[in-house]
Amino acid sequence: MPHRVVASCGLICIPLVAVYLHIPPPQLSPALQKWQSAGDVFHFRGNKIFYRDSYGALGSSDVLILLHGFPTSSYDWHKIWEPLALRFHRVIALDFLGFGFSDKPRPHKYSIFEQASVVEALVAHLGLSNQRVNLISHDYGDTVALELLYRSDQNRTGHLTLNSLCLSNGGLFPETQHPRLLQTLLKDSSFLAPLLTRLTNFMIFQKGIGEVFGPYTQPTNADFWDMWSSIRYNDGNLVMDSILQYLNQRLKHRERWVGALTSTFVPLHMIYGPLDPVNPHPQFIRLYQQLVQRSTLTILDEHISHYPQLEDPTGFLNAYFNFIHSF
Repeated sequence: MPHRVVASCGLICIPLVAVYLHIPPPQLSPALQKWQSAGDVFHFRGNKIFYRDSYGALGSSDVLILLHGFPTSSYDWHKIWEPLALRFHRVIALDFLGFGFSDKPRPHKYSIFEQASVVEALVAHLGLSNQRVNLISHDYGDTVALELLYRSDQNRTGHLTLNSLCLSNGGLFPETQHPRLLQTLLKDSSFLAPLLTRLTNFMIFQKGIGEVFGPYTQPTNADFWDMWSSIRYNDGNLVMDSILQYLNQRLKHRERWVGALTSTFVPLHMIYGPLDPVNPHPQFIRLYQQLVQRSTLTILDEHISHYPQLEDPTGFLNAYFNFIHSF
């Protein structure tokens, strides 16, 4: 009898799982549609890369490029986009390959090196290769920024010339980083990963992403849906395990990337939300100050967590403008 019950449950579950796996992605909100319609695409090695490019302040020739984190998209910058556009001549944000409105090829070996090349290709596409550029990066984008910094300091043709770099809440040091459980399972479990990427739903995502926001700065339900919609767009949930190999890449290439950070003479700043469970206080910031002695630092209010540009856009902007006006 128990065997029949198990068999019956299995027969019921199989079609339910099959139905779930074919649930279409959620509709884009008007806000996300507006963000997408204001952007454009260019082609990188056969894949479409989405980007926003804003012509802003008159009389300024300054260019600013924004590099988003995992697992979200360029829409992470929407709360500070307009103030930045009033300060800089060009403000540019892209969705990395595998994220947001960009193509999400699979199977594909995603890497930080490739994403850095995507940024360089976009700069060339926009005719800015000879321009000094400023970078603001967050989370995953911090590591892409470090690869761009390494290349910039090599002073080779085709690489960016960096005017400044502002980092925020990224896992720069493998020894102080604490990935979330699902991230660890996806990056390390080749057997489970394809199943987990397919079975992760909005509720699981909402719980996980909510844990890296502060208790008083939680996204609204609409905000959560916008994040989830950008992931599900082009079946992005199915490439999360491949993208998450960046955690292993951080460990493998620590000397290259941390070395670039500690040896550069490019002006550096760190904006840090101290309630971050991924890069916890005070371990992360102590190591940063110990190793990166040329950098300036802003620690935001104690309730700000892993997404400072969304949780405290005013504090983030004030910190950044103070930095950019200091040199």
